[in-house]
Amino acid sequence: MILGRRLQERRQDAGASLEDAARTLRVGPLTIRRLEKAEVALKPLYVERLLETYGADRQEIDEFVELAERANEPGWWHTYRDVLPNWFSAYVSLETGARTLRTYEPHYVTGLLQTHAYARAVLQGGLPSEAEEDLARRVDLRLRRQSLLDRSDAPTLWVVMEEAVLHRVVGGPEVMREQIERLLEVSELDHVSVDVVPFTAGAHVGACAPFTYFRFEEPELPDIVYTEVLSGAMYLDQRSDVSAHLEAHNRMALLTSDADSRALLNRMRKEYS
Repeated sequence: MILGRRLQERRQDAGASLEDAARTLRVGPLTIRRLEKAEVALKPLYVERLLETYGADRQEIDEFVELAERANEPGWWHTYRDVLPNWFSAYVSLETGARTLRTYEPHYVTGLLQTHAYARAVLQGGLPSEAEEDLARRVDLRLRRQSLLDRSDAPTLWVVMEEAVLHRVVGGPEVMREQIERLLEVSELDHVSVDVVPFTAGAHVGACAPFTYFRFEEPELPDIVYTEVLSGAMYLDQRSDVSAHLEAHNRMALLTSDADSRALLNRMRKEYS
């Protein structure tokens, strides 16, 4: 995505149109647009020819080509492609590169904070016919994603969840108690916040589908919101869509406090004891 944005800026600085760039590669203008929007892989040869057309010097071209080759290298999650839906692969990539993540969860604990037993119970419930081997790989993938919270440059994670999440008995009382203890533990970290919207909050602006908001350090990358539907997902980067979700997250966070959330978590932990 970063390289696509930079290619677009380089083309515009050179005064070249989409049609001009397309003639260089003997493709249609739509292909150039898709390259710049990172909807297709950036072939190093294409990058080199385009930059030559835009008047770039050899050093800049070599740097671009090297970055394009690196960008095409598969991420660690590629080894899980047998159990990773295509529509979720982009999510893992965005999650890995984000500086800030905000999530809203009305049904389950967010995947980055799930315990092994809780993750297995959630996945098994959603995929009742899944083979044991594939289920184990899905759980392993989910737990491997959590390693980003242990990095020295770990992103900031702000979770807002509904109280209903704590009452949904996933995997049994012991699993729930362990999961709540995990939430209490991670909420002590400087870069993790866990807010629980209580039932007493009533109707509110965020009572909708779960979503995740991504913000990146690189200025070329827009803020992105991911939201799920039954058979897939949507990635939103229009400013109006992103702003609406960000405002909803802010408003929901005001419905509780860190102290109230911890008190609720502690109370629910005792109920599962």
